[in-house]
Amino acid sequence: MTGQVLLDTLRIHPFTEGFTQEQLERLAGLAGQVRFQKNAIIFHEGDESSFFYLLLSGSVVLEVTAPGRSLRIQTLGKGEELGWSSLLAPTPGKQFQARALEPVEALVFDGARLRRACDEECSFGYAMMRSLLKVVASRLQATRIQLLDVYSPVKSPAGA
Repeated sequence: MTGQVLLDTLRIHPFTEGFTQEQLERLAGLAGQVRFQKNAIIFHEGDESSFFYLLLSGSVVLEVTAPGRSLRIQTLGKGEELGWSSLLAPTPGKQFQARALEPVEALVFDGARLRRACDEECSFGYAMMRSLLKVVASRLQATRIQLLDVYSPVKSPAGA
């Protein structure tokens, strides 16, 4: 991906809404590209947090694994983010397992390098953390809805 294509891609990604041109350029300088095949495990629950992804195509499921099964928490697709915990240090590890449901293309960022860039330039760090907080809030809401669905009481049939 050329520099201008990368900038254009970042400019339209929802995560970077509100970023200045300078902030987009800084982020572009930290970006790489990655692809995952269908059913590839991107990371396991508990893995050390290291990479942050902006999804460009495909879909990824976030799951909590249990013996013999996985509980789907959220499905992510184009325009969403993955691996937010890599921007926090130190962390105990990933909160979910991430698995590609179909071929996935994403921009990838090393969490340690992103953290350093945030520390070096406060306005860039603020833009990143503001966007990151939106991601965290969305994941908490998705988990809450999933828990309500799993633990909601089952209504008895009419007349029973």
